[in-house]
Amino acid sequence: MTNNKEQRYRFSEAPIWDLQRTYYEEKGMKAWNNDQVPQYITSNPMIATSYAEMIFGFLQDRASQEHGSEPVWIVELGAGAGRLAYHVLLELCRLRDYAGMSLPPFRYIMTDLAMNNVLAWKEHPALQSFIAEGVLDFARFDALHDTALNLIVADTTIREGDLTQPLIIVANYFFDSIPQELIYVGNGHIYEADVIVESPENIDSLQPSEALNQLSLHYEHRRAPEYEQETYPYRDIIAVYQEQLEDSHILFPVAALVCLEQLNRLSRKGFLLITADKGDHLLDNWKFSEPPELVLHGSFSLTANYHAIQVYYEQRGATALFPPHHYKNINVGCVLNLDIPKDYANTRLAYRRFIERFGPDDFFSMKEWVDRNIDSMQLQQILSFWRLGGYDAEFLIQSKKQISSLLPDANDEEMLDLLRGIQSMWSSYYVMAQRYNLALDAGLILFEMEMYEDSKRFLEISMHSDQDQMASTVFYCLAICCIELELDEEALQYTRKLLELEPDHEEALALLSHLNRGY
Repeated sequence: MTNNKEQRYRFSEAPIWDLQRTYYEEKGMKAWNNDQVPQYITSNPMIATSYAEMIFGFLQDRASQEHGSEPVWIVELGAGAGRLAYHVLLELCRLRDYAGMSLPPFRYIMTDLAMNNVLAWKEHPALQSFIAEGVLDFARFDALHDTALNLIVADTTIREGDLTQPLIIVANYFFDSIPQELIYVGNGHIYEADVIVESPENIDSLQPSEALNQLSLHYEHRRAPEYEQETYPYRDIIAVYQEQLEDSHILFPVAALVCLEQLNRLSRKGFLLITADKGDHLLDNWKFSEPPELVLHGSFSLTANYHAIQVYYEQRGATALFPPHHYKNINVGCVLNLDIPKDYANTRLAYRRFIERFGPDDFFSMKEWVDRNIDSMQLQQILSFWRLGGYDAEFLIQSKKQISSLLPDANDEEMLDLLRGIQSMWSSYYVMAQRYNLALDAGLILFEMEMYEDSKRFLEISMHSDQDQMASTVFYCLAICCIELELDEEALQYTRKLLELEPDHEEALALLSHLNRGY
């Protein structure tokens, strides 16, 4: 770079963090358009089901301890596009209704730094039923500064000591995106790893994503004896690093620990933390670690230090659950910072079944293989994987071409299962800022299956949701559906609309002649 300037910062005070905040505040819901900031891996129905099962287990545990009258509050930090909250609530309500047992009531609070996101959630069509039922509320929450939750819908504030049930905290891809300290362990001593930021002269005129892309970072060490003093609040964790690591750079989550402690004070009974991130809980993974590199995706992310969070709370009597195997894409943990963690058997069993035995990281690894091999899969395999993933809309979008190619040889059972999958997918579809005409895909597949009544329903939905880009194919298929359903007047209307778009459309002209003969 030319005409650059350099400045030295403590890592947690570097300008990258202000750029991060500005990016999310300015972009709002648009930050997740086109997966600029990845959302699928932490927001798909499969991971949401895993979370709902753990929360459901926790509700069972509280009920068995005769704490069933007061509500359990669930706070999601950095709820972003809102898709995870929607799928968790959907599955949690289904589990509650299916089980039909006596459980504590629950309230889910979606929080974010960007007020624009909070206001957008409040108006989102998919969330209205939860708001009306009284199980969903919203709050702007700054993890670095706020100590209370100001609820938008209830117009009340949750402050220190207000909650009589333990708080449930959900933190997905959150701890890796808020400020962290950077220390270096060498020769048994702790050093501050300061960052030297080289930036272009015109950085103030750039958008946050552009500025982050043009920064150059390198690091210098300086002795930091304050970390080794007995008065340092995280001295016990630092001592572990001094004793067991050498020549290692450690991202230390002070902001995350402070945030958790602030939330902990809201309840008199502790908290259950459910968290997923690109984060390491194994000390061996921090050995000889190099300085961090920013992973850029509009904003940026780093590696979360789950090891420090685990040690901090285990030293205070908590139980921390992490997979015994190594993660590949996403590490899912559960911290039971509760009076007697072993009394929460249903919570721990849910973690064992839905995370440890086969969890979101395993599913995502399989999905990567499926994405590469979808063209060689048979319909039964596609249906099985779609079912495993909770009938996710994105998978239908990816597999629609292959499904279409397999339909001529599909049997009745497979087509009925496909119909059920489409219905289930549609009932749990969460529309994001980047719209996709999912109803059109569903309608065309159902048309090929000769399920004309269902096809007509979806095609008409697609027509009303995207009137500016109506293709002649939609009107043609709708006309055929109406003919098959003996709705000749509607068939005539759709045929005429098609001919307005394409006056020489041969099939439409033939349909028009056929329909006119019927009158």
